[in-house]
Amino acid sequence: MFIDWLSISQEHPHDLPNLGGVKFLTIDEETGDVISSKRPKHKHRESFSTSIDIHISGRRIRVDGNPSRVGRLDNLFGFSTIEQCVAVFNKILSEYGLPPFTKCTEVLLRDGVSGAKAGDLVADGAVIQRIDLTTNFSVGQGNVRPYLRAVSSQRIGHSIGFLYPNGRTVVWTPEGGGQGGRLQYRKAYEKAAELIKLLRRIKRQFGEDSDEYRYVVKVREYCLSEGIVRMEQELKSEYLKREGLAYWGLFREARFIDIHNEFLALDENLQVTAMDMMTIADQLFEGGHCKSRQAANATAACAHLWMSGHELDFKKSQTKIYAARLKKIGIVIRNACDTTRFSPVVVRQSREVVKSSVLIPSWYRRPNHLQIAA
Repeated sequence: MFIDWLSISQEHPHDLPNLGGVKFLTIDEETGDVISSKRPKHKHRESFSTSIDIHISGRRIRVDGNPSRVGRLDNLFGFSTIEQCVAVFNKILSEYGLPPFTKCTEVLLRDGVSGAKAGDLVADGAVIQRIDLTTNFSVGQGNVRPYLRAVSSQRIGHSIGFLYPNGRTVVWTPEGGGQGGRLQYRKAYEKAAELIKLLRRIKRQFGEDSDEYRYVVKVREYCLSEGIVRMEQELKSEYLKREGLAYWGLFREARFIDIHNEFLALDENLQVTAMDMMTIADQLFEGGHCKSRQAANATAACAHLWMSGHELDFKKSQTKIYAARLKKIGIVIRNACDTTRFSPVVVRQSREVVKSSVLIPSWYRRPNHLQIAA
C-alpha cells in the first residue's frame, strides 16, 4: 500500500506570509472595516503531470497534492508513510519560507469558546483532510477487463459497483453512479490505460526519441504484461475525524492498512465459474453454504429468477436467506442483474485469473525519500 494523495493543514500561532502578492478583502461599506481576507491558492509545479496546491488563510496553511508524483515521470509506486509524504511537502514549503507541518501532541478547544462542538477544536499540529490509499496487483496479461467486469458485481457495505462503459474502471458509490459519497470513494482501474494520457504529455514535452518517453513506454508495457489493476480509496475529512485518523501523530498509522485490506478483500467471494443454475447450486452445496442439495437448488432457482429480471420480494424472510447464501459466492441479488458484468473466471481459484502482488522491477525509478524529502 502507498499514498497517492494527501490534503493536510495546520494552524500556526502567527500570521503567514502571502504568496503571489494578491489578497481579496471583504470590507464593511459603512465602517470601512475589513471583515475577512482571502488569498488565492498557489500552484507549485515540480512534476510533469501534476502540481501541489498551497492555500494560506491568515494563520492557517493547507497543502493538497500527490507527494508520490512530485518531480517524477510516473507514480506506479510511491511513498508508503505519512511522514515521507509530509517531508516532501515540507521541502516545498521551505522554498517559500513557510513553516513546516508538525505532528500533533494535543487537541484543544479554541480560546474563549464555551460549550464548543467538534468543529471548534484546534490542534497544535497537522490535520489530515484527505488521504488516498492505493495498491497495485497483477491478474495476468489480458485478464484486467474480465476481472473488473466480475468485481463490479460486488457491493462494499452500502456502496454499489458501477462499471464504466469502457470496461476499464469500476467505482463504488451509494447510488451506484460515478459520484463518490461524503465519507469514502473507492475505485479499481486498469493502470496501463491510465498511462496513455501521461505518454501523450511526455511525448509533447520531451519528444518520442527522449529517454523520458522511452521510460514511460517501458512502465506501460510492464503494466500490460502483468495485467496490473490499481485499487484506490479516498478517505475524506468526515470519515477521518469519525475514525480518529485526522490528527497526525495522535493515531496508529497501521489502522490505514487495516481499512485498506477490507477494501482489497472485496473479491474473496467471486467463486462462480458460469451464470447457470447447476453451477450455482453446485457451488452452494460443495462450499457448505447450503446443508442439503434441495436447499442449494432452491437458492439457485432464486438466482435464476433474478437473472431473468423477476422482481424479488425482500420483505420475505426466505428471500433474505437466499440473498445471504448467494452473496457468499459473489452473487448479489439485491443489485439489478447485469449479465455483462459476469465473466467465466474465478478469482483466486481460477487457472485463467490468479490475483497476485506486484514486484517492483529492478529498472523502476523509485521515489527517493532521502533525495526528495531530505
